Amino acid sequence: MANLYDSRGQQPPRSGLILLQVIVLVLFCTFSLRLWYLQVHKGEEYAEKAKENQLRLEPVFAPRGLILDRGGTMVAVNEPAYALGLVREDVKNLEATLAHISEITGAPADKLLDTYKRARKRVKPFEPLLIVPDLNFEQVAAVESDHLRWPGLEIVIRSRRYYKFGQLLAHVLGYVGDASEDDLEKDSSLALGDYVGKNGLEQMLERRLRGAKGVRQLEVDATGRRLSDALLKKPKSGEDIVLSVDLGLQATVARQLEGKSGSVVVMDPDTGELLALVSAPSFDSNAFTAGLTPEQWKDLRDDPMHPLQNRATQSVYPPGSVFKLVMAGAGFAAGLLDPRETAFCQGSLALGSHVFRCWRKGGHGSVDLNQGLVQSCDVYFYKLGMKLSVDRISSFSFAAGFGKPTGIDLPHEKGGTIPTREWKLKRFGEKWTKGEDLNFAIGQGYTQVSPLQVARYISALINGGKLMKPNLIHGDPPVVQGRLPLTEAQQAIIKRAMIDTVEDPRGTCRRILTPGVVAGAKTGTAQVVRLTDELKAMPESKIPYHMRDHAWMAGFAEQGDRRVVIVAMIEHGLHGASGAGPSLKAAIDYIFLGKGVGPAPEEPEAPENDE
Repeated sequence: MANLYDSRGQQPPRSGLILLQVIVLVLFCTFSLRLWYLQVHKGEEYAEKAKENQLRLEPVFAPRGLILDRGGTMVAVNEPAYALGLVREDVKNLEATLAHISEITGAPADKLLDTYKRARKRVKPFEPLLIVPDLNFEQVAAVESDHLRWPGLEIVIRSRRYYKFGQLLAHVLGYVGDASEDDLEKDSSLALGDYVGKNGLEQMLERRLRGAKGVRQLEVDATGRRLSDALLKKPKSGEDIVLSVDLGLQATVARQLEGKSGSVVVMDPDTGELLALVSAPSFDSNAFTAGLTPEQWKDLRDDPMHPLQNRATQSVYPPGSVFKLVMAGAGFAAGLLDPRETAFCQGSLALGSHVFRCWRKGGHGSVDLNQGLVQSCDVYFYKLGMKLSVDRISSFSFAAGFGKPTGIDLPHEKGGTIPTREWKLKRFGEKWTKGEDLNFAIGQGYTQVSPLQVARYISALINGGKLMKPNLIHGDPPVVQGRLPLTEAQQAIIKRAMIDTVEDPRGTCRRILTPGVVAGAKTGTAQVVRLTDELKAMPESKIPYHMRDHAWMAGFAEQGDRRVVIVAMIEHGLHGASGAGPSLKAAIDYIFLGKGVGPAPEEPEAPENDE
């Protein structure tokens, strides 16, 4: 019998076997290719990712540089602070975690979510995202005690700025705050949660004060719990800064401004170093470091006394009779002033139909330059203003450093206004008038200067004509910005008149006369509004505060080789001698007689109140 399996029709088809073999081969090649892709092509990348699940790199915050006064007293220091970080990679339920954080800290959940959304683009999933910048001890304990239930929450320790003397140096030091989106965009070395200078020297010296972060490597388990750590790179502290400011002098002068608005500048005329720079009213820099609420910020911003304004550099005022010192320089520079030539003052000067009055109704009689300054005779300087005109006055004023910022290392300094014919035409569309020459000559009209500009000019008058850059850093090289176009003899004449203004019985600055100290000064009473007959008849105490004159006194004091320039400007202080004089006297007594009491540092708030 024939073999039943010998028939061709009963054998398995060869095409089916080939197809099966092709499928197996394709699958083998696919798996091999995938294995090569994972193990060879992407092997290093996935190995790093696997490693990151166990090892993480974390920044170590660098301490900000300390700030000290010229005597070595620390005025800005660093204290430990605690922030709450959120490691996204370890968070199981974001919504529930944010709700838990809100319950612990009191921060609104929607605000936390907004912070999270803004920050996640800049922070890696395994790095702590600072969700709450400041925690008190109670909140820290709550986070730590419940860590296993809420993986991904991490306490971040960093240093926080503390200003030991609160308001005393606020306008000098400024303050720090969290880096904004703009800060992060401008500086790639910054990260979310970093502190940066926001005002004052903290802002201007940010690069020197900040330092450089370190790096720490952490080993964690699957829940994010830290197993071990190692410091890979040490943080580098910022540079310590020594101020030119004398803390005791700063406090002594600040006491004179309590309850007032104004500023006092004390300057070394030879180096430009500022021994004191006081602006009142002030604010507490620590409030910004801790973080202001919207309500607190609104109160500060809308305060009618403008405590955030640095009145020494950011406020400009009509200088009043202090400007007569500039007029004397302008007259010499133009070659139109003979200091021996006299002018007769009968109490007023007529120009056309307008009468320009002297502050002394009965007049000063016949006065030369010396007595014109000593007695502050307006008529003498009206006549000098008519000789010079706006062109020569403004030209010398610019050469003397007015009309532009001094270049001090503080933000938002104003340059003030020195009017010219072109300036008035552009500003008001009107031509300059001869009557405006007279107002210009006594520091009224459009003229606006800052107390710091006046201090720099007085310094140049007594240091040989050098316009020094005002400097707040002790030991920095002095910078000469220009020179007065005056001879030494001309400067000496003006200086002598300033001394006589203190020592002469008719001088307006007798208040600062100090035995053993050579002092010279010039007062200024600057009108704020045009006084009506009704206001003139009113007792000074009844004149509304905002309509009262500003009070100036600008001068110098020297004893042996030591000399200083002091300028005080009191808003609505009425008279230069009584309004501003006490500040100069207090500074002289402190510097040369050792009178004055140093400030006591303000006690920091207890950590549990830092919210």
